[in-house]
Amino acid sequence: MAPPSAEELTRRKKLEVSPEIVSNQASTDLPGHWPGENHEWDLDYFKDNFNVQFHTHSPHDATFSLTGIDTSVSNAFRRILLAEIPTLAIEDVFIYNNTSIIQDEVLAHRLGLVPLAGSRDGLRWLKWYKKPSDDDEGSGTPSDYNTIILRLEVECKWQEGGLARAVAGETDPDKLYINHNIYARDLVWHPLGKQHDMFPAGQEIRPCNPDILLVKMRPGQKIMLSMHAVKGIGQDHAKFSPVATASYRLLPTIDILKPITSADAKKFARCFPRGVIRLDTVSAEDVANDPQLEGQEGEPKAVVDDPMKDTVSRECLRHPEFKDKVKLGRVRDHFIFKVESTGQWESDELFLESVKLLKVKCQRIKRGLDEMIR
Repeated sequence: MAPPSAEELTRRKKLEVSPEIVSNQASTDLPGHWPGENHEWDLDYFKDNFNVQFHTHSPHDATFSLTGIDTSVSNAFRRILLAEIPTLAIEDVFIYNNTSIIQDEVLAHRLGLVPLAGSRDGLRWLKWYKKPSDDDEGSGTPSDYNTIILRLEVECKWQEGGLARAVAGETDPDKLYINHNIYARDLVWHPLGKQHDMFPAGQEIRPCNPDILLVKMRPGQKIMLSMHAVKGIGQDHAKFSPVATASYRLLPTIDILKPITSADAKKFARCFPRGVIRLDTVSAEDVANDPQLEGQEGEPKAVVDDPMKDTVSRECLRHPEFKDKVKLGRVRDHFIFKVESTGQWESDELFLESVKLLKVKCQRIKRGLDEMIR
């Protein structure tokens, strides 16, 4: 039996998007599905076809594509990014004095959600903190190896002459008070033991965003508290998640089956986000290659420019003039990832960390299978 053509293989990899349904969703590259074809998983074939391509990159945002990979593996990367890469977050808050208007438990909750950053090597050096248990009285002892201590000691006061200005009708708090807004930058790290060496100057423990507003105060109000930050993962609590979001989508495809020209071309372009469809001018060469363009030389013609920007809204399928002229779809094995880091790790580092963790998981399963075979 002859092997499938390139067109047939491309068709199998596309999800077909119609006005009301999505078809061809199920994977068919499975052993035994297609008679006479061998679809057993092969490492060399995977190496030749798998690819990673970064599109945009900044410390907090990254967009990249994974191609030639199964949905299950792609989703594994997404779940690891969300829930299994360790970060540092405030776990315990010891409040000695809080006369602000915000309640103790609400203040503690806000502090716990402040992302903390520091040396990558120091974060890896930190041990996991084990909470105290009734069975083991010696467990859960804070030390410089597993606990980071921060303190917040602030008091709101009148500025010099602030009371007189208030009586005169001044309402701007910046001109009346000192420390009326408390921000994440007011958290002070108190290093212990080897933490001095593991978190050197420039890479010390600090809030990722120093401008996070924690509480507002007025003269006479005071906050005194200390915090214990520990290493954790998003699986335990969302405050440990290193990403604001980690998501992926399949690459959209837009196939123009018949020429779309003149006013229809402009209307067609408006059916998509900006940059997806480009308007070219019909040339003599285009007319020679496609008889359907006869007599339309010089008219605008719709051309697919960047399908990656498409949101697959299906707007073009609502208009009868485009019926049978366009076909929408998505590529089954092309995943466009968007990762937004909260600041502890740079966005591209997060993907590399997820690869390392998936490798560790595979090694753990392999050892378990080896023990079962013995």
